[in-house]
Amino acid sequence: THLISDAATMQLIRWTDGGFGMASHNYDGDMLTDQIAQVHRSPGFITSNLVGRSDDGSTLIKEFEASHGTVTDMWLDHLAGKETSLNPLGLVEALLGALRHAAMLEMEANPKDKKAQEMHAYVNNFSDTLRMALHNTFRYGQGTRDMTGPTGFTTEDFIDKVAWRLNRYLDAQVEEQAPPELKEEDLAIPTDKLTEFDQKAILKLFDKYDKSGEGKIDFKNFSKMLMKMGVAPKKN
Repeated sequence: THLISDAATMQLIRWTDGGFGMASHNYDGDMLTDQIAQVHRSPGFITSNLVGRSDDGSTLIKEFEASHGTVTDMWLDHLAGKETSLNPLGLVEALLGALRHAAMLEMEANPKDKKAQEMHAYVNNFSDTLRMALHNTFRYGQGTRDMTGPTGFTTEDFIDKVAWRLNRYLDAQVEEQAPPELKEEDLAIPTDKLTEFDQKAILKLFDKYDKSGEGKIDFKNFSKMLMKMGVAPKKN
């Protein structure tokens, strides 16, 4: 369906459930993307990219950018040392898109280079993980004030929260790798010694602190267990 730009602006207000795409000239695209971002509460959400090919048609060219316009008022407040709450999602999405495209071009230019392949995989994983951390921070109601109102995070607090969540996600990926097996086996407890203890009660206590249900207790829950039992080592 062909639409002139003013008709397209009206359709965006009606088609709020998504499920459609629009191809437009550069300026019209600027206008329409800004509008659809505002319809969904914040211009900070929108990012866009221009797509083309090199003269010989061999290379895909992409230019990534955040939402059009500036936030002069926030920049001046920042310079004056005042508190700001800037939604960086559109800008970060643009940077992630540029990183992924650069890694893809490098790998395609050097298909047999192992380092290029490893870097492509690393960049994709990092960008996916950062995107998840960024989006989940908004989902958990920890966004900037354009989304969560007056109680929203400041610019710096929001960035710190995303960084904290990103590091947690990246650490979890490392922990998912199989740990090295211990060469020294645990000392066996004599059978007659085991009969002195209530195994069912021990299992019930273990299940109480096994919050993940994976048959293991993390350090935090292990510490709580020791403190509640009164056997946690105390400082001298």
